[in-house]
Amino acid sequence: MRTRRGLCYPKATDDDESVGLLKRRKVELDGDFVGRRDFFDSLPDDLVLSVLCKLSSTAGCSSDFVNVLMTCKRLNGLGMTSFVLSKACRRMLAVKAKNWSESSHRFLKRCADTGNAEACFTLGMIRFYCLQNRGSGASLMAKAAIASHAPALYSLAVVQFNGSGGTKSDKDLRAGVALCARAAFLGQIDAIRELGHCLQDGYGVKKNIAEGRRFLIQANARELAAVLVACPTAVVPPSWLAWSPHRQGGEVGCPLLSDFGCNVPSPEPHPANRFLSDWFADRTGNVPGPGLRLCSHTGCGRPETRRHEFRRCSVCGAVNYCSRACQALDWKLRHKVECAPVERWADGDVDGGAMEEER
Repeated sequence: MRTRRGLCYPKATDDDESVGLLKRRKVELDGDFVGRRDFFDSLPDDLVLSVLCKLSSTAGCSSDFVNVLMTCKRLNGLGMTSFVLSKACRRMLAVKAKNWSESSHRFLKRCADTGNAEACFTLGMIRFYCLQNRGSGASLMAKAAIASHAPALYSLAVVQFNGSGGTKSDKDLRAGVALCARAAFLGQIDAIRELGHCLQDGYGVKKNIAEGRRFLIQANARELAAVLVACPTAVVPPSWLAWSPHRQGGEVGCPLLSDFGCNVPSPEPHPANRFLSDWFADRTGNVPGPGLRLCSHTGCGRPETRRHEFRRCSVCGAVNYCSRACQALDWKLRHKVECAPVERWADGDVDGGAMEEER
């Protein structure tokens, strides 16, 4: 790459757009602009690209990056190259449902075309659930999953468990377990918890209660560790980390050994899940469809793609979940104090086959 000083540097990107941009700049330098260069003009392009890559990978929100691109034509041109967009982080790609437009769609598509796994997953979730473009959405999520993107792997596992986008006969439990196992290997807490319940219940895999309990304890421990890292000042009761066989009648065992873990603050949802929740909550007319329900866990946002796709609470029947991980989180956050058994919780318009199978 040739800079404005005429020095040669290693190429930072090979796309035709960047090459064309450099050629146009060289033509400008041959004109009247040479005498009016400032310090920024003399900076080599590879150094500017390095700074922009660092910014795109650490930006706290999309406006941090966009505001820089609006500064001048040079930054706008270099900032929109595939080399920079491929480094975009989760927060930089976050878009609010109320701000969704064709331009934001094109930007996410452009980032996804560079191979950015976060962009592929976010746009895939939006297309699959919000825009109801099932094939394109699943393809983008699969592209992210191939790049070992843990949330994409777990999201595809949920699709396989529920047969989302198809009929009930399209469920593939073994594929769901395999995707969960891969996401769990990468440390995805929801996938670890889901895999533990699958092993405990023999759902899509040979039943192994002891191994299932081990995965549930591991999920609870990772969840607690994530909270302590995010909030070092949090006070952890000693009872959370120790178990005593000589408990009093009113005491409970170590929460780490339960199916639901410790009652810690809810983890921050992924921007894609937050987009789904806002899309179906804030916008007029953006409903999943007639007779379709949303996952009752507020941090999920996934809607049903067909009637009675999600499983209901086996006690009260008032809530429904896309996965056991969402059930566990929602139980700790609110449903534990709301759940009450009823004699009959089938709606009047629900036939006998509407009862979803319990794991």
